[in-house]
Amino acid sequence: MSFRQIRLAALCAALSLVLAACGGSSGKAKSPSGSDGGGDGQTGPTGRVFKVEPGDSATGEMVAAMVQAAPGDTIEFGCGYFELTSSLQLTNTEDVLVKGCGRDKTVLSFKHNNSPEGILAVNVQGLTVQDLTVLDTGGNGIELRGVDHGTLQHVRAIWSSGGGRQSATPITADNAFSNDARLLNVPCTDPATQDPDDPQNILGDTSSPDYTVSKLSGRYGIYPVSSENILIDDAISIGASDAGIYVGQTNTAIIKNSLSRYNVFGFEIENVRGGEYDSNTAECNTGGFLIYDLDNLRQYGDRSVMKNNISRMNNTYNFTSGGIVGNVPAGSGMITLAYDRIDVHDNVFEDNNTAGIIHTSYEIFPVGAGRPSEHRIDWYTEGLHIWHNTFKNNGNQLTLPTIQNITSQEISKLLPAIVGLKNQAGCLLPQNLLKCPAPLLQASPPALLNIRGAHILWDGLLDVNDPDCPYPKDANGEDVPHDERGKPIMTNEVPDPSCHYNQYKFDQTKSDKPRILPDWYSCIDDDNTFSNDSITYANFHGTKGLELIISSNLDPAALAQFPSDFDMSSHKCVQQYGKNLPPLPDVVIPPFHRSGDYDPAPTADQIAKLCGASVKQGEVNFEAAKVNCPTLDQYHLFADAEDPTSAPNGDGLPYSLNTKLFSDYAVKYRVLFLPTGTKAVYRDAKTDGTNAVVVFPSGTIIAKTFSFRDEGNDTETPVETRLLIKRVNNKGVARWDGLAYVWSTENGKHVAKLTLGGATVSTHWQTTDVDSGIVHTGSTDSYLVPNANQCLSCHSRADQEAGTAPIGPRIRNLNKAYHTESTRVTAQSKSAVAGVNQIQYWCTHGLMIGCPGDLGVDPVTQIATKIERVPTFNKPGDAGFPAGSPQDIEARARSWLEANCQHCHNVSGFAASTGFYLDSLRKVDTTYGVCKRPTATGEEGSDNRRYDIHPGDSADSIMEFRIGPTATTPAARMPPLARSVVDEEGHALIQQWIQNVVHADETQYPGSTSCAR
Repeated sequence: MSFRQIRLAALCAALSLVLAACGGSSGKAKSPSGSDGGGDGQTGPTGRVFKVEPGDSATGEMVAAMVQAAPGDTIEFGCGYFELTSSLQLTNTEDVLVKGCGRDKTVLSFKHNNSPEGILAVNVQGLTVQDLTVLDTGGNGIELRGVDHGTLQHVRAIWSSGGGRQSATPITADNAFSNDARLLNVPCTDPATQDPDDPQNILGDTSSPDYTVSKLSGRYGIYPVSSENILIDDAISIGASDAGIYVGQTNTAIIKNSLSRYNVFGFEIENVRGGEYDSNTAECNTGGFLIYDLDNLRQYGDRSVMKNNISRMNNTYNFTSGGIVGNVPAGSGMITLAYDRIDVHDNVFEDNNTAGIIHTSYEIFPVGAGRPSEHRIDWYTEGLHIWHNTFKNNGNQLTLPTIQNITSQEISKLLPAIVGLKNQAGCLLPQNLLKCPAPLLQASPPALLNIRGAHILWDGLLDVNDPDCPYPKDANGEDVPHDERGKPIMTNEVPDPSCHYNQYKFDQTKSDKPRILPDWYSCIDDDNTFSNDSITYANFHGTKGLELIISSNLDPAALAQFPSDFDMSSHKCVQQYGKNLPPLPDVVIPPFHRSGDYDPAPTADQIAKLCGASVKQGEVNFEAAKVNCPTLDQYHLFADAEDPTSAPNGDGLPYSLNTKLFSDYAVKYRVLFLPTGTKAVYRDAKTDGTNAVVVFPSGTIIAKTFSFRDEGNDTETPVETRLLIKRVNNKGVARWDGLAYVWSTENGKHVAKLTLGGATVSTHWQTTDVDSGIVHTGSTDSYLVPNANQCLSCHSRADQEAGTAPIGPRIRNLNKAYHTESTRVTAQSKSAVAGVNQIQYWCTHGLMIGCPGDLGVDPVTQIATKIERVPTFNKPGDAGFPAGSPQDIEARARSWLEANCQHCHNVSGFAASTGFYLDSLRKVDTTYGVCKRPTATGEEGSDNRRYDIHPGDSADSIMEFRIGPTATTPAARMPPLARSVVDEEGHALIQQWIQNVVHADETQYPGSTSCAR
């Protein structure tokens, strides 16, 4: 059976299982054969158990289970190898267990998945994933986003040796469990230290007998982000092209008893407040452990503990591209930068070729080549306390740069050699003769190939007191809050200050304003053990002495700092300052308790009664809105139950948007159904912020039908109708639920059936865009009807009502005269609102309250001139500027980006952790992507481009790539779900805007001069 056939079979199984769960009498999810056997869906004191077994129906069984998962439920995978064509996605639920029968016995292969992630949880409380392996994802293995109390234990994320999905020797059902699961249990004996793809590599050592790393592997093995109370226990990651086990932008996280091999970074703590590494092993990675802050993100970190870990032989060449991890030198046991208060104790660092610990800062990176352009982040790690560790054989085989590294002056690639040369220069000074291994006490040419690092490397860079830098202000002009030490607590929503405020680090009561020591310094205690085969400690003074090479500036005073300094006495804090840095407390995760916000599923009898109720002709069955009806017609939304473009029943009102989310050239019919006697409430950005959407009453139903026009045959085929229904739980809390109904023909009649499990449909189109007049012709075999949880990944936002809250009905996007998107004449195209400003119609017909007294509707254009508006993206001049002018192009480009990207890329959305936000109201600055380096895209997602938006250079802009025709994989394509083909008009507009409009101008585009040509 082909994988396409497997996918179709799985989706059919998902449909039957979901319908069985909705309509059966036992409350059990039935097996594919239709029986109740196997314990599927059993309800007990702790919830139901949904069992998934290997085979062609596995994807369908999994999807059916995940879209129903409720508090106390378990999704249990049997023993065996699973070929899955969908991610396991859980969204907006709590207290769910996902389990296999053992890490070496249950393998979930996502090689043929249509989404980047393997297991994805979004806005879930109390999730546990255990006893399974995730294999060959296109993106991240296990991703938790917005999860509170997430536990991952006895799990593995792994990519097949030599390229994951592209591997020539993949892990398969035939070999996964052979020889005691040998391919899953990758050893670490001899990592490849040199890149085999570098044509200038003449040093050999380009392969490993254990495993072949590849930039084609997915990004992260385990990836909790923007979460809290995370426990990762006894996890394994093999082969990630970024970090193996990562926690980012999270409060309270513990990673313990875990193993990372052959990743770029083994373990990563990024922008975490309260992190802990305990009893982990990192080996055969490029770098072992990382604790740092990345700029332009929603929060900055503080307080992490690293104890009882082993970091050994992390010497694999760096096989990633872009981002801070792309700058990591091979052979790094542990790196920290830009992160305060770290305890490193009772660890073993051994056989790392560059250093056991690298304590560095962003100051070492040149402007435009890794140094942050924003001023919210503090560049330096301070409060670092290193004690009772063991260091053996570190820094004794530095990676030499290639000729290309030297000619391009890539500081990150040159850094190991720079450190080695500085150390050798230091060793030749008389006072250091007893501090260096014998090979470094030579000045002969052969010694240059034997340059060394050290057990501990420090760049020696510190800031100085800036008395003229004012305290930072928030967007309202008020002082930002600060911690107990006086350090401002920054987020990326704080306007970028003009300078780095740092007065809290210095004693302002004294005339010379000395640094407060050791609080804003680092301590290295005497109880560390250092082998004498390596330099113990080296302060290499950053790039001091290399100014002429790096910046064409000769600094005679800095030449004296070219040699490294091996004197560690300033870090002997008790002797020097009379006190030590106090130990940080262990991280403690509080117990989890259910919120009770999620109601139990309705019974089959309740569903049958509500959906089968008798309703008068022309009225909507609003009572049925409380449940998920098996077929669309049971809600009585349309005059013709077989035609979703017919006249709406009740007071249903069609509406359209200035700029819509592109969905493979589908034309969309949107209809709003308000319960009798209720009204919507006007909300816009001025009253409720950027994400403000019209507030709808409980019981509201919004229907959106996706149809494909064939003008050559004068036909139009509806594929699906999606519903957003606003419901209220037993606590009186509102929640939106999203349902998809797929159209088919049965017994000569058109019927739309509930398809919570999603579907993939083949379709074609020949359609004229009603705004631009351009004719688009094409087809796809991959039009996606999202499953219920995929709907939530776009529609769920922390600052809106719970669930699949509406995205489109923003005042600025509704501010237009209504017309349908199709050239076909329908009952909806002849609605009373046709040709009339929609906001005005809603306000004057009693559908919406709280409206401004004067909308200023232009009688000709029907645009309300006194309220917010975004233009139609493909109507030049629609923004009110001369057609084709820079202002016109930019306004239309931003409208397209808001409609197609901002539902995730906003401060409260799915992509909040990227620090990359695309609403149409903010400044086009670093947070909008200007000169912003990506956080976690990798080569597949970046095409080796350097910036999200590179002013004047669309070919180096990641945004242009990801929405364009060459981004064909799930991990590269944006938006990831809504399209399978390219929006040609949208892509051309964004390309034109970046290339011809965005330019180096700090007034108009703050941050643009840091990278613009």
